[in-house]
Amino acid sequence: MPITSKSHYSEREAAEELGVSIEQLRSLIRNHIVQSEDDLNNLPVTNLQPSDLLVLKLLSGRSLSPTIRD
Repeated sequence: MPITSKSHYSEREAAEELGVSIEQLRSLIRNHIVQSEDDLNNLPVTNLQPSDLLVLKLLSGRSLSPTIRD
């Protein structure tokens, strides 16, 4: 994951950064972060922090190597 100066990510931006679909992002959160569907509904998904993305990336087993961007 490249180091950026963003302070938060929308659900779409988070999914892009992780290289997953929005549904896959929701599944990661459902499987690793929240304990019930009610918790998922109360989670401010549209305001994910860079540290949230790092944890989700680690939990998803994706590579942490930086990507090259044009």
